[in-house]
Amino acid sequence: MAQTKEIKERISSIQNTMKITNAMYMISSTKLNNARTALAHTEPYFYALEAMFARVLRHLPADFHHPFLDRRETLTQEQVRRAIICVTADKGLAGAYNHNVIRMAEKRLRPDYNDRLFVVGEVGRDYFDRHGINVDEQFHYTAQKPTLARARQIASRMLELFASKEIDEVYIIFTRMKNSMENEPQVVQLLPLVRLQNPRINEQLAAAHQEEFKMEPSPEVLLDHIVPDFVSGYVYSALVESYCAEHSSRMEAMDSANKNGQQLLQELSLMFNRERQAAITQEITEVAAGAKARNEQKKRAAARRAARTAQRK
Repeated sequence: MAQTKEIKERISSIQNTMKITNAMYMISSTKLNNARTALAHTEPYFYALEAMFARVLRHLPADFHHPFLDRRETLTQEQVRRAIICVTADKGLAGAYNHNVIRMAEKRLRPDYNDRLFVVGEVGRDYFDRHGINVDEQFHYTAQKPTLARARQIASRMLELFASKEIDEVYIIFTRMKNSMENEPQVVQLLPLVRLQNPRINEQLAAAHQEEFKMEPSPEVLLDHIVPDFVSGYVYSALVESYCAEHSSRMEAMDSANKNGQQLLQELSLMFNRERQAAITQEITEVAAGAKARNEQKKRAAARRAARTAQRK
């Protein structure tokens, strides 16, 4: 009976856990749909901005110089100061989502150089803090609610540090959702703006005809206005894609947990039924053995009474 009670407690515990995993699955499903909608609404603007920026870069004079295009060619690799933005989640239980992006950030960080780490998400901050890796700045309340305002805050901070030459390169590490079943961590260089990372834009440029392109009042003024929006757009896109990938990974993890829970429940139910059947069989055996012993005792008592009666006669 003690073992059946323990099995019942385990079944109850698994059922309670599955209520949580089912709720998390449904919540992540809703948030994923909302994030996809937000991304679909903003993508056309940022793709158009990226295409325009590509055209601007294509028509800049060969001897043109701008602070955001400065590749710090006089510096060696050891002298280059990098800023790395690592985009993680505020919560766990999302499969390998956080682990993959954190591992990529660790590979990019150079411990013996002046690299600076900026973190989005509590999971990343907690991990780097526990492993003694210094975090220069954390952008709070961004992972769970990516907005353009928060993206502009991150972008303005990076542009400020780059313009003041406190850092020489800026990278963002985030997770791109390739499809509903597969996510992929990626590294994108934000600054200096030396080339574009989007293959679609590059194909458009390669296929484009020569065009007359005027920049008024000047290329400097134009870049001063375009670059902040371009970097903000890229950061926002990375935040939203990471948000989508996080909830996609969490849905997959919760679905796997639910399937494993169902399998455990089946195994425990079978074990419980076997134990209960064995206990019932044992009780029946004990009752039958007790009845048999009682009958034999009655027979012996009757035989003794019969013997005593015969002696009296």
